[in-house]
Amino acid sequence: MTTWNRRVFIGFVPFTALSLAGCMKQTEGPEKVHYGRESCTMCGMIISDPLYAAEIRGAADQKLVKFDDVGCAIHWLRHVKWDDGAIAEFWVMDSGDGTTWLDARKARYLAGAVTPMDYGHAALDDQRPDLIDFEKMRSTVLSMGLSSRCPPPAESNA
Repeated sequence: MTTWNRRVFIGFVPFTALSLAGCMKQTEGPEKVHYGRESCTMCGMIISDPLYAAEIRGAADQKLVKFDDVGCAIHWLRHVKWDDGAIAEFWVMDSGDGTTWLDARKARYLAGAVTPMDYGHAALDDQRPDLIDFEKMRSTVLSMGLSSRCPPPAESNA
């Protein structure tokens, strides 16, 4: 093997490994949202505000679905009839910084926030007394019904 061939081969090995790593499917944890380019699974709107994004990963196939508002995620779960066992992970963006993912079930929520689909709950990693827990937020969002901006998805088990 000539020196030039060895250099090409040595340079090709790391490139190939990195290329293959990019093809591997992530099966746990939240994934990066491509703001302004990805759509909410529930309403179809472009996910553009990093303060209110949410993601859910299914347990069976590790499928990840993304939302522009935690309210969309709550309604989508009810509509597709996933039970708690079908949900491997449920993430919400910390509205305090827009960069930190929080476990949705452990986060606390500030009611009255101006959110993309008007469900009005901002997730925070905080224990202030004016914040509510996941179950209270979930109950409130479901009692509100679907946002007028949010058409129901087609029937499926997604």
